[in-house]
Amino acid sequence: MIDEEIKNAQERMEKVIANLQKEISHVRTGKATTALLDNIKIECYGQTMPLNQVASISTPEVQLIMVQPWDKNVLQDIEKAILKSELGLNPTNDGNVIRLAIPSLNEERRMELVKLVKKFGEEGKIAVRNVRRDANDKMKQMEKDKQIPEDELYGGQDKSQEITDQSIKKIDEMIEAKEKEIMQV
Repeated sequence: MIDEEIKNAQERMEKVIANLQKEISHVRTGKATTALLDNIKIECYGQTMPLNQVASISTPEVQLIMVQPWDKNVLQDIEKAILKSELGLNPTNDGNVIRLAIPSLNEERRMELVKLVKKFGEEGKIAVRNVRRDANDKMKQMEKDKQIPEDELYGGQDKSQEITDQSIKKIDEMIEAKEKEIMQV
């Protein structure tokens, strides 16, 4: 029973970490990355579609993203969607492809992005701690209901704390790496 609860908690913590990784991958660092365009949806063919389903996205240069639609008729739709997004990028359309120049970040903007990434990290840590609390509460309830002995409860809580510490360490490493990436000129 305890092992199931620990396994469940570990899976939930891994989901928190995966979600955090996704969140921070969308933070602009001054370098071109296709992940910046992951959340962009295009209104075309009478429906809403992700950008990567209507065009190929590449980064031919460090500060340039190139979007090449498979159908030239959606070029205007892609351009509108990029302008509507909160990325703050100005697309240039040459009739065949859309080029997005990624401007270098100034020091003030870099500091804002570092704060944002740290905030995401703190939210991730809080979520991990909430998972630990839920697991510990369930184990305490099992002990209270006489489903497990007291020593198993303490062993389970120790294991729960161990996976929490590992998860928080992963989060700290991810945030530190992203900070370095942002501050790199």
